[in-house]
Amino acid sequence: MIIENFEELANSKKKKDCLEILESGLQAANPENILSEHITPSKITIGKKTIKIDDYSGVYSVAFGKAGDSMTRALNAIIPVKSGIIVIPKGSKSQIKGKKFQIFNSRHPKPDKTSVKAAKEVMKFVQNRRNNDLVIFLVSGGGSALIAIPDGITLDDKIHVTDLLLKSGASIKEFNCVRKHLSKIKGGKLVQQMKCHGIGLIMSDVEGDDISTIASGVTHTDDTTYSDAIDVLEKYKLKRKVPIEVLQVLEKGLKKEEGSTQDNKRTTKPKVENYVIANNVNCINAMKEKAKEIGYNIDSLQVFGDIKEVVTKILDKIPKEPKSCLIFGGEPTVRVLGKGTGGRNQELVLRLLKNTQKLEKMAFASMGTDGIDGNSVFAGAITENIRVEPTVMKEFLKNSDSGRFFQKQKSNIITGFTHTNLMDIGIVLK
Repeated sequence: MIIENFEELANSKKKKDCLEILESGLQAANPENILSEHITPSKITIGKKTIKIDDYSGVYSVAFGKAGDSMTRALNAIIPVKSGIIVIPKGSKSQIKGKKFQIFNSRHPKPDKTSVKAAKEVMKFVQNRRNNDLVIFLVSGGGSALIAIPDGITLDDKIHVTDLLLKSGASIKEFNCVRKHLSKIKGGKLVQQMKCHGIGLIMSDVEGDDISTIASGVTHTDDTTYSDAIDVLEKYKLKRKVPIEVLQVLEKGLKKEEGSTQDNKRTTKPKVENYVIANNVNCINAMKEKAKEIGYNIDSLQVFGDIKEVVTKILDKIPKEPKSCLIFGGEPTVRVLGKGTGGRNQELVLRLLKNTQKLEKMAFASMGTDGIDGNSVFAGAITENIRVEPTVMKEFLKNSDSGRFFQKQKSNIITGFTHTNLMDIGIVLK
């Protein structure tokens, strides 16, 4: 069971059903259930693409992201790799050990000195591989912070920009657009000088499975520009808040773009072929199967964008029939207003609670498949639409303190690090 406090939270039939359905979504995000669909001891098959392992003198792995260790363990159980690097979040205990894997625990969501050290080791490891070697890149969300080499700015500058963007409400695509243009490794720069063969197996945590955005497209060419990065800072009124050195790097890059005779956007062919092997839909489909098995009438949707708009979409979609279930996935964006604890999932549940006070009895929950919601230690929250004074909920929302609200209600979902990351999953049960 991935949900550690399942029994404690399952204090009603509705909540128990909610949690069972959420658990099925989490199990579907397990890399062991995903990589085995594409890999055998002799080959890797994704769609029409087949890679024969015997064609290479050696197979190596580089894994970065919240699922880095679990993806490596799943791969190594099928194809024993010669050696590799794993970069996962600080506080997350690696699921695979052994001398052939160099393991780094970097800070997330803001980079630290270990992020820089890990990135430099990854770059050296890749460049040292021979022509007939194969490097399998195992990429998952979170990689943007876990491996970082600032370009033209200090690490402190990079951390400051990251903090501003985290609180701004910027989408992950906008966020990573800026990060790519302040990095020596992101936007495909890692693999530009690579001599060996490579393939990227990616677990997507972004809308539309945009490979150039997942982990800031470390193994993929960049299709954004310095101009795009500056536009993001302007959009969220951050130009006056970022260090002057950051603006200097972006403006210097912009001048080079404007002076180029070629199209501003990169057109070079990617050095590595990248394939998305799992996304949020894997979780949603597993949840739908479980809900059907329990006996619910099911509807589903994916939600992105501003959390207030997401709440409206969910409320509009709640089925009217009895014994019905709305399953949702995706990733809302939240503008941090106060100094409380919580994250987008707990805030989403609190906003649903606030907007369903006068509706018939229902239960709802939302959680991050990575097990860590925002700046809290919780994965998300679950509740029924119990009566709560509106002014109380409003005050907690005003201080971005949804985590503490649900602590008082004893309704936080606890999983710890799940070693996977396929965005968020949620449910409404009537």
